[in-house]
Amino acid sequence: MTGKVHFIAIGGSAMHNLAIALKINGFQVSGSDDEIFEPSKTRLKEHGLLPTNEGWNTENITQDLEAVILGMHARQDNPELIKAKELGLKIYSYPEYIYQQSIDKQRVVIAGSHGKTSITSMILHVLNFWNKDFDYLVGAQLEGFSNMVKLSNAPIIVIEGDEYLSSPDDRRPKFVHYQHHIGLISGIAWDHINVFPTFDSYKEQFVSFVKLTPKGGKLFFSEDDAEVKDVCQSNPNPDVTQKGYSTHKHVIKNAITFLIDKNGNEHEIQVFGEHNLKNINAAFNICNCLGISNEQFYEAIKTFKGAAIRLEKLASNNGRTIFKDFAHAPSKLKATTQAVKAQFGNQKMLACLELHTFSSLTKAFLTQYKDTFSLPDTAIVYFNPDTIAHKKLEPISVEDVKAAFNNPNLLVFNDSKTLQEYLLKPDWSEYNILLMSSGNFGGINLKEFANKLV
Repeated sequence: MTGKVHFIAIGGSAMHNLAIALKINGFQVSGSDDEIFEPSKTRLKEHGLLPTNEGWNTENITQDLEAVILGMHARQDNPELIKAKELGLKIYSYPEYIYQQSIDKQRVVIAGSHGKTSITSMILHVLNFWNKDFDYLVGAQLEGFSNMVKLSNAPIIVIEGDEYLSSPDDRRPKFVHYQHHIGLISGIAWDHINVFPTFDSYKEQFVSFVKLTPKGGKLFFSEDDAEVKDVCQSNPNPDVTQKGYSTHKHVIKNAITFLIDKNGNEHEIQVFGEHNLKNINAAFNICNCLGISNEQFYEAIKTFKGAAIRLEKLASNNGRTIFKDFAHAPSKLKATTQAVKAQFGNQKMLACLELHTFSSLTKAFLTQYKDTFSLPDTAIVYFNPDTIAHKKLEPISVEDVKAAFNNPNLLVFNDSKTLQEYLLKPDWSEYNILLMSSGNFGGINLKEFANKLV
Protein backbone atom coordinates (compact mmCIF):
# COMPACT_ATOMS: atom_id res chain seq x y z
CA MET A 1 0.00 0.00 0.00
CA THR A 2 1.35 3.40 -0.95
CA GLY A 3 -0.23 6.80 -0.54
CA LYS A 4 0.29 10.29 0.84
CA VAL A 5 1.90 10.55 4.26
CA HIS A 6 2.82 13.71 6.18
CA PHE A 7 5.35 13.88 9.04
CA ILE A 8 4.89 16.47 11.78
CA ALA A 9 8.43 16.96 13.18
CA ILE A 10 10.20 15.16 10.35
CA GLY A 11 13.67 16.10 11.57
CA GLY A 12 13.85 13.54 14.40
CA SER A 13 16.33 10.67 14.18
CA ALA A 14 13.78 7.89 13.72
CA MET A 15 11.25 10.17 12.01
CA HIS A 16 13.48 11.23 9.13
CA ASN A 17 14.70 7.67 8.59
CA LEU A 18 11.12 6.40 8.44
CA ALA A 19 10.26 9.19 6.00
CA ILE A 20 13.16 8.16 3.75
CA ALA A 21 12.13 4.49 3.95
CA LEU A 22 8.59 5.32 2.86
CA LYS A 23 9.83 7.54 0.03
CA ILE A 24 12.00 4.65 -1.21
CA ASN A 25 8.91 2.42 -1.09
CA GLY A 26 6.96 4.74 -3.37
CA PHE A 27 4.94 6.77 -0.87
CA GLN A 28 4.26 10.47 -1.46
CA VAL A 29 5.99 11.93 1.61
CA SER A 30 5.91 15.46 2.98
CA GLY A 31 7.05 16.85 6.30
CA SER A 32 7.51 19.88 8.49
CA ASP A 33 9.56 20.94 11.50
CA ASP A 34 10.56 24.14 13.27
CA GLU A 35 14.23 23.12 13.49
CA ILE A 36 16.21 20.41 11.71
CA PHE A 37 19.80 19.55 12.60
CA GLU A 38 22.48 17.42 10.98
CA PRO A 39 22.63 14.69 9.87
CA SER A 40 18.85 14.76 9.36
CA LYS A 41 19.01 17.96 7.30
CA THR A 42 21.45 16.65 4.69
CA ARG A 43 19.81 13.24 4.46
CA LEU A 44 16.34 14.70 3.97
CA LYS A 45 17.69 17.04 1.31
CA GLU A 46 19.36 14.15 -0.55
CA HIS A 47 15.98 12.41 -0.78
CA GLY A 48 14.01 15.52 -1.73
CA LEU A 49 12.22 15.60 1.62
CA LEU A 50 13.67 18.70 3.29
CA PRO A 51 10.86 21.19 3.99
CA THR A 52 11.17 24.41 1.94
CA ASN A 53 10.64 26.51 5.07
CA GLU A 54 11.06 25.79 8.76
CA GLY A 55 7.92 25.98 10.86
CA TRP A 56 4.38 24.67 10.79
CA ASN A 57 1.86 25.27 8.00
CA THR A 58 -1.74 24.06 8.17
CA GLU A 59 -1.83 23.95 4.35
CA ASN A 60 0.31 20.79 4.64
CA ILE A 61 -2.69 19.00 6.15
CA THR A 62 -5.16 17.94 3.45
CA GLN A 63 -8.08 15.55 3.32
CA ASP A 64 -6.28 13.18 0.91
CA LEU A 65 -3.54 12.26 3.42
CA GLU A 66 -3.53 8.55 4.15
CA ALA A 67 -1.69 9.10 7.43
CA VAL A 68 -0.14 11.78 9.59
CA ILE A 69 2.88 10.64 11.62
CA LEU A 70 3.48 12.66 14.77
CA GLY A 71 6.96 13.08 16.26
CA MET A 72 7.89 13.76 19.89
CA HIS A 73 9.36 17.17 19.03
CA ALA A 74 5.89 18.52 18.23
CA ARG A 75 3.58 19.84 20.95
CA GLN A 76 -0.08 19.13 21.55
CA ASP A 77 -1.02 22.63 20.40
CA ASN A 78 0.77 22.16 17.07
CA PRO A 79 -1.45 23.81 14.41
CA GLU A 80 -0.91 20.98 11.92
CA LEU A 81 -1.89 18.40 14.54
CA ILE A 82 -5.01 20.37 15.46
CA LYS A 83 -6.09 20.55 11.80
CA ALA A 84 -5.41 16.85 11.26
CA LYS A 85 -7.74 16.08 14.18
CA GLU A 86 -10.38 18.45 12.84
CA LEU A 87 -10.30 16.66 9.48
CA GLY A 88 -10.53 13.27 11.16
CA LEU A 89 -7.29 12.05 9.61
CA LYS A 90 -5.54 8.93 10.86
CA ILE A 91 -2.74 10.09 13.19
CA TYR A 92 0.03 7.71 14.24
CA SER A 93 3.08 7.94 16.45
CA TYR A 94 6.00 6.42 14.56
CA PRO A 95 6.00 3.19 16.65
CA GLU A 96 2.30 2.77 15.90
CA TYR A 97 3.01 3.23 12.21
CA ILE A 98 5.92 0.78 12.26
CA TYR A 99 3.56 -1.80 13.78
CA GLN A 100 0.93 -1.18 11.10
CA GLN A 101 3.56 -1.73 8.42
CA SER A 102 4.81 -4.96 10.06
CA ILE A 103 1.56 -6.47 11.31
CA ASP A 104 2.07 -9.68 9.29
CA LYS A 105 5.73 -10.13 10.23
CA GLN A 106 7.50 -11.92 13.06
CA ARG A 107 8.49 -9.06 15.34
CA VAL A 108 11.69 -9.08 17.42
CA VAL A 109 12.01 -6.20 19.90
CA ILE A 110 15.18 -5.36 21.84
CA ALA A 111 14.49 -3.27 24.95
CA GLY A 112 16.54 -2.02 27.90
CA SER A 113 18.02 1.14 29.41
CA HIS A 114 21.40 0.35 27.88
CA GLY A 115 22.76 -1.96 25.20
CA LYS A 116 19.66 -2.09 22.99
CA THR A 117 21.24 -0.22 20.07
CA SER A 118 24.36 -2.40 20.14
CA ILE A 119 22.42 -5.66 20.44
CA THR A 120 20.05 -4.69 17.63
CA SER A 121 23.03 -3.65 15.49
CA MET A 122 24.79 -6.97 16.09
CA ILE A 123 21.68 -8.93 15.08
CA LEU A 124 21.28 -6.87 11.90
CA HIS A 125 24.95 -7.31 11.04
CA VAL A 126 24.76 -11.10 11.37
CA LEU A 127 21.52 -11.40 9.38
CA ASN A 128 22.92 -9.11 6.69
CA PHE A 129 26.19 -11.06 6.56
CA TRP A 130 24.20 -14.19 5.65
CA ASN A 131 21.92 -12.33 3.20
CA LYS A 132 18.78 -12.99 5.22
CA ASP A 133 15.59 -11.15 4.26
CA PHE A 134 14.52 -8.86 7.12
CA ASP A 135 13.24 -5.40 8.00
CA TYR A 136 14.51 -3.27 10.87
CA LEU A 137 14.45 -0.13 12.98
CA VAL A 138 17.65 0.79 14.81
CA GLY A 139 18.85 3.92 16.58
CA ALA A 140 22.32 4.30 15.07
CA GLN A 141 23.92 4.33 11.65
CA LEU A 142 25.56 1.00 10.78
CA GLU A 143 28.24 0.08 8.30
CA GLY A 144 26.62 -1.66 5.34
CA PHE A 145 23.21 -0.08 5.90
CA SER A 146 22.16 3.08 4.05
CA ASN A 147 19.23 3.85 6.33
CA MET A 148 18.21 3.19 9.94
CA VAL A 149 14.74 1.95 8.93
CA LYS A 150 13.75 -0.64 6.33
CA LEU A 151 10.21 -1.73 5.48
CA SER A 152 9.55 -4.32 2.78
CA ASN A 153 7.83 -7.67 2.29
CA ALA A 154 10.41 -9.43 4.50
CA PRO A 155 9.00 -12.06 6.92
CA ILE A 156 10.65 -10.62 10.05
CA ILE A 157 11.45 -7.23 11.53
CA VAL A 158 14.06 -6.49 14.21
CA ILE A 159 13.25 -3.37 16.24
CA GLU A 160 15.18 -1.38 18.81
CA GLY A 161 12.46 -0.77 21.39
CA ASP A 162 12.67 2.55 23.20
CA GLU A 163 10.96 3.03 26.57
CA TYR A 164 10.52 6.78 26.00
CA LEU A 165 7.14 8.34 25.14
CA SER A 166 5.54 7.54 21.79
CA SER A 167 4.27 11.05 20.96
CA PRO A 168 2.84 14.20 22.58
CA ASP A 169 -0.58 12.53 22.29
CA ASP A 170 0.55 9.11 23.53
CA ARG A 171 2.36 8.85 26.86
CA ARG A 172 3.03 5.13 26.53
CA PRO A 173 6.55 3.78 25.84
CA LYS A 174 7.30 3.16 22.19
CA PHE A 175 8.05 -0.51 22.76
CA VAL A 176 4.50 -1.40 23.85
CA HIS A 177 3.22 -0.69 20.33
CA TYR A 178 5.38 -3.25 18.55
CA GLN A 179 3.61 -6.33 20.01
CA HIS A 180 6.76 -8.49 19.99
CA HIS A 181 6.84 -12.23 19.43
CA ILE A 182 10.45 -12.40 20.62
CA GLY A 183 11.52 -9.85 23.23
CA LEU A 184 14.71 -9.04 25.11
CA ILE A 185 15.51 -6.74 28.05
CA SER A 186 19.19 -5.86 28.39
CA GLY A 187 19.13 -3.77 31.57
CA ILE A 188 17.10 -1.44 33.74
CA ALA A 189 18.74 1.72 35.06
CA TRP A 190 16.58 4.76 35.84
CA ASP A 191 16.50 7.34 33.06
CA HIS A 192 14.08 9.94 31.59
CA ILE A 193 13.42 11.60 34.95
CA ASN A 194 11.26 14.20 33.16
CA VAL A 195 8.73 11.46 32.30
CA PHE A 196 9.34 8.82 34.97
CA PRO A 197 9.90 10.80 38.20
CA THR A 198 10.64 7.71 40.31
CA PHE A 199 12.57 4.52 39.70
CA ASP A 200 9.44 2.44 40.36
CA SER A 201 7.47 4.31 37.68
CA TYR A 202 10.32 3.71 35.24
CA LYS A 203 10.62 0.01 36.12
CA GLU A 204 6.88 -0.46 35.64
CA GLN A 205 7.27 0.24 31.90
CA PHE A 206 9.36 -2.91 31.57
CA VAL A 207 6.78 -4.90 33.52
CA SER A 208 4.31 -3.88 30.80
CA PHE A 209 6.76 -5.10 28.14
CA VAL A 210 7.11 -8.50 29.84
CA LYS A 211 3.35 -8.93 30.13
CA LEU A 212 2.92 -8.22 26.41
CA THR A 213 4.90 -11.32 25.45
CA PRO A 214 2.29 -13.58 23.78
CA LYS A 215 1.57 -17.28 24.18
CA GLY A 216 4.34 -19.22 22.48
CA GLY A 217 6.55 -16.15 22.61
CA LYS A 218 10.13 -15.93 23.86
CA LEU A 219 11.64 -13.49 26.32
CA PHE A 220 15.37 -13.14 26.92
CA PHE A 221 16.83 -11.14 29.80
CA SER A 222 20.15 -10.19 31.36
CA GLU A 223 20.43 -12.43 34.39
CA ASP A 224 23.27 -10.26 35.75
CA ASP A 225 20.90 -7.30 36.16
CA ALA A 226 18.94 -7.72 39.40
CA GLU A 227 16.15 -5.37 38.29
CA VAL A 228 15.67 -7.11 34.94
CA LYS A 229 15.70 -10.51 36.60
CA ASP A 230 13.10 -9.34 39.11
CA VAL A 231 10.82 -7.89 36.42
CA CYS A 232 10.93 -11.06 34.33
CA GLN A 233 10.78 -13.69 37.06
CA SER A 234 8.12 -11.83 39.06
CA ASN A 235 5.82 -12.01 36.04
CA PRO A 236 5.97 -15.66 34.97
CA ASN A 237 3.81 -17.00 32.17
CA PRO A 238 3.82 -20.77 31.56
CA ASP A 239 3.04 -20.12 27.89
CA VAL A 240 6.18 -17.95 27.42
CA THR A 241 9.75 -19.25 27.21
CA GLN A 242 12.03 -17.12 29.41
CA LYS A 243 15.79 -17.46 29.20
CA GLY A 244 18.55 -15.51 30.93
CA TYR A 245 21.93 -14.70 29.42
CA SER A 246 25.23 -13.43 30.81
CA THR A 247 28.69 -12.43 29.60
CA HIS A 248 30.00 -14.54 26.72
CA LYS A 249 33.03 -16.65 27.62
CA HIS A 250 36.14 -14.88 26.35
CA VAL A 251 39.82 -14.10 26.75
CA ILE A 252 41.79 -10.89 26.19
CA LYS A 253 45.24 -11.16 24.59
CA ASN A 254 47.38 -8.13 23.75
CA ALA A 255 44.36 -5.77 23.89
CA ILE A 256 42.36 -8.04 21.55
CA THR A 257 39.24 -9.88 22.72
CA PHE A 258 38.48 -13.46 21.61
CA LEU A 259 35.15 -15.23 22.08
CA ILE A 260 35.40 -18.85 23.24
CA ASP A 261 32.73 -21.17 21.84
CA LYS A 262 31.38 -24.33 23.52
CA ASN A 263 34.11 -26.41 21.83
CA GLY A 264 36.88 -24.19 23.18
CA ASN A 265 37.63 -22.51 19.85
CA GLU A 266 38.62 -18.83 19.92
CA HIS A 267 37.09 -16.17 17.64
CA GLU A 268 38.72 -12.73 17.41
CA ILE A 269 36.29 -9.79 17.55
CA GLN A 270 36.68 -6.05 16.96
CA VAL A 271 34.55 -4.74 19.85
CA PHE A 272 35.43 -5.06 23.52
CA GLY A 273 34.22 -4.58 27.07
CA GLU A 274 32.12 -6.71 29.40
CA HIS A 275 28.96 -4.86 28.36
CA ASN A 276 29.61 -5.73 24.70
CA LEU A 277 30.32 -9.35 25.61
CA LYS A 278 26.89 -9.44 27.26
CA ASN A 279 25.42 -7.77 24.18
CA ILE A 280 27.03 -10.40 21.96
CA ASN A 281 25.49 -13.20 24.01
CA ALA A 282 22.11 -11.48 23.75
CA ALA A 283 22.46 -11.22 19.97
CA PHE A 284 23.64 -14.86 19.85
CA ASN A 285 20.40 -16.03 21.49
CA ILE A 286 18.18 -13.95 19.20
CA CYS A 287 20.03 -15.04 16.07
CA ASN A 288 19.62 -18.69 17.08
CA CYS A 289 15.84 -18.05 17.19
CA LEU A 290 16.03 -16.63 13.67
CA GLY A 291 17.74 -19.66 12.15
CA ILE A 292 21.40 -18.64 12.48
CA SER A 293 23.64 -21.53 13.60
CA ASN A 294 26.37 -21.08 16.21
CA GLU A 295 29.05 -21.41 13.55
CA GLN A 296 27.37 -18.83 11.33
CA PHE A 297 27.09 -16.40 14.23
CA TYR A 298 30.79 -16.57 15.13
CA GLU A 299 31.85 -16.15 11.51
CA ALA A 300 29.69 -13.07 11.10
CA ILE A 301 30.24 -11.33 14.43
CA LYS A 302 34.01 -11.15 14.01
CA THR A 303 33.48 -8.55 11.25
CA PHE A 304 31.19 -6.36 13.39
CA LYS A 305 32.88 -3.01 14.06
CA GLY A 306 30.21 -1.51 16.31
CA ALA A 307 27.36 0.96 15.91
CA ALA A 308 28.09 4.62 15.28
CA ILE A 309 29.22 6.53 18.42
CA ARG A 310 29.32 3.35 20.51
CA LEU A 311 33.01 3.20 21.45
CA GLU A 312 33.68 4.52 17.96
CA LYS A 313 37.35 5.00 17.12
CA LEU A 314 37.90 8.64 16.08
CA ALA A 315 41.68 8.61 15.72
CA SER A 316 44.75 6.61 16.77
CA ASN A 317 48.49 7.06 16.77
CA ASN A 318 51.47 5.25 18.33
CA GLY A 319 49.34 2.68 20.13
CA ARG A 320 46.84 5.06 21.69
CA THR A 321 43.28 5.74 20.64
CA ILE A 322 40.64 8.45 20.88
CA PHE A 323 37.12 7.00 21.31
CA LYS A 324 33.71 8.63 21.04
CA ASP A 325 30.88 7.03 22.96
CA PHE A 326 27.19 7.85 23.42
CA ALA A 327 27.44 7.04 27.15
CA HIS A 328 25.71 9.59 29.34
CA ALA A 329 23.53 7.73 31.87
CA PRO A 330 25.30 6.55 35.06
CA SER A 331 25.16 2.84 34.15
CA LYS A 332 26.50 3.51 30.65
CA LEU A 333 29.28 5.73 31.99
CA LYS A 334 30.45 3.01 34.36
CA ALA A 335 30.25 0.24 31.73
CA THR A 336 32.15 2.20 29.08
CA THR A 337 35.03 3.24 31.36
CA GLN A 338 35.28 -0.34 32.66
CA ALA A 339 35.48 -1.61 29.08
CA VAL A 340 38.37 0.66 28.10
CA LYS A 341 40.24 -0.01 31.35
CA ALA A 342 39.89 -3.81 30.98
CA GLN A 343 40.93 -3.81 27.32
CA PHE A 344 43.93 -1.49 27.74
CA GLY A 345 44.88 -2.22 31.34
CA ASN A 346 48.51 -1.12 30.97
CA GLN A 347 47.63 2.28 29.50
CA LYS A 348 46.31 5.33 31.27
CA MET A 349 42.84 6.65 30.47
CA LEU A 350 41.48 10.17 30.20
CA ALA A 351 37.68 10.22 30.12
CA CYS A 352 35.61 13.31 29.45
CA LEU A 353 31.84 13.22 30.00
CA GLU A 354 29.35 15.84 28.87
CA LEU A 355 26.16 16.17 30.91
CA HIS A 356 23.72 16.88 28.09
CA THR A 357 20.39 15.10 28.60
CA PHE A 358 17.43 16.34 30.63
CA SER A 359 18.05 13.72 33.32
CA SER A 360 21.80 14.29 33.62
CA LEU A 361 21.32 18.06 34.00
CA THR A 362 18.60 17.75 36.65
CA LYS A 363 19.99 18.47 40.10
CA ALA A 364 17.82 15.82 41.75
CA PHE A 365 19.20 13.18 39.38
CA LEU A 366 22.90 14.07 39.70
CA THR A 367 23.33 11.90 42.80
CA GLN A 368 22.77 8.83 40.57
CA TYR A 369 26.34 9.41 39.29
CA LYS A 370 27.91 8.73 42.70
CA ASP A 371 31.00 6.49 42.38
CA THR A 372 30.46 5.82 38.65
CA PHE A 373 33.49 7.75 37.39
CA SER A 374 36.41 6.54 39.47
CA LEU A 375 38.27 4.34 36.95
CA PRO A 376 39.80 7.00 34.65
CA ASP A 377 43.28 8.24 35.57
CA THR A 378 41.99 11.68 34.60
CA ALA A 379 38.22 12.20 34.85
CA ILE A 380 36.54 15.30 33.42
CA VAL A 381 32.90 16.43 33.40
CA TYR A 382 31.64 19.22 31.16
CA PHE A 383 28.23 20.90 31.16
CA ASN A 384 26.87 23.92 29.32
CA PRO A 385 24.83 26.38 31.43
CA ASP A 386 23.05 27.52 28.25
CA THR A 387 21.77 23.98 27.68
CA ILE A 388 20.38 23.94 31.22
CA ALA A 389 18.63 27.26 30.61
CA HIS A 390 17.25 26.04 27.27
CA LYS A 391 15.76 22.99 28.99
CA LYS A 392 14.32 25.34 31.68
CA LEU A 393 16.02 23.46 34.49
CA GLU A 394 17.32 24.65 37.84
CA PRO A 395 20.95 25.83 37.44
CA ILE A 396 23.71 23.51 38.67
CA SER A 397 27.20 24.53 39.76
CA VAL A 398 30.67 23.04 39.44
CA GLU A 399 30.46 22.26 43.16
CA ASP A 400 27.14 20.43 42.69
CA VAL A 401 28.74 18.18 40.08
CA LYS A 402 31.84 17.45 42.14
CA ALA A 403 29.74 16.55 45.19
CA ALA A 404 27.41 14.31 43.17
CA PHE A 405 30.17 12.24 41.54
CA ASN A 406 32.03 11.75 44.84
CA ASN A 407 35.42 11.82 43.11
CA PRO A 408 37.88 14.24 44.78
CA ASN A 409 40.09 14.30 41.68
CA LEU A 410 37.27 15.12 39.26
CA LEU A 411 37.82 18.11 36.96
CA VAL A 412 34.69 20.06 36.02
CA PHE A 413 34.34 22.58 33.19
CA ASN A 414 31.35 24.68 32.14
CA ASP A 415 33.02 26.49 29.24
CA SER A 416 33.78 24.65 25.99
CA LYS A 417 36.72 26.85 24.99
CA THR A 418 38.42 26.37 28.37
CA LEU A 419 37.88 22.62 28.13
CA GLN A 420 39.47 22.48 24.68
CA GLU A 421 42.46 24.52 25.82
CA TYR A 422 42.99 22.15 28.75
CA LEU A 423 42.82 19.04 26.58
CA LEU A 424 45.20 20.44 23.96
CA LYS A 425 47.86 21.67 26.40
CA PRO A 426 49.29 18.58 28.13
CA ASP A 427 51.10 15.67 26.57
CA TRP A 428 48.58 12.81 26.66
CA SER A 429 50.89 10.41 24.81
CA GLU A 430 50.47 7.71 27.48
CA TYR A 431 46.68 7.96 27.52
CA ASN A 432 43.75 6.53 25.64
CA ILE A 433 41.09 9.24 25.51
CA LEU A 434 37.36 8.63 25.85
CA LEU A 435 34.89 11.39 24.87
CA MET A 436 31.38 10.58 26.11
CA SER A 437 28.28 12.52 25.17
CA SER A 438 24.98 12.50 23.33
CA GLY A 439 25.94 16.03 22.24
CA ASN A 440 29.19 17.62 21.02
CA PHE A 441 30.73 19.42 24.03
CA GLY A 442 29.42 22.85 23.08
CA GLY A 443 29.91 22.68 19.31
CA ILE A 444 33.19 20.78 18.91
CA ASN A 445 33.78 18.85 15.69
CA LEU A 446 34.94 15.73 17.51
CA LYS A 447 36.57 14.05 14.51
CA GLU A 448 38.77 17.10 13.83
CA PHE A 449 39.46 17.58 17.52
CA ALA A 450 40.53 13.94 17.92
CA ASN A 451 43.06 14.34 15.12
CA LYS A 452 44.52 17.36 16.97
CA LEU A 453 44.79 15.31 20.15
CA VAL A 454 46.87 12.58 18.51
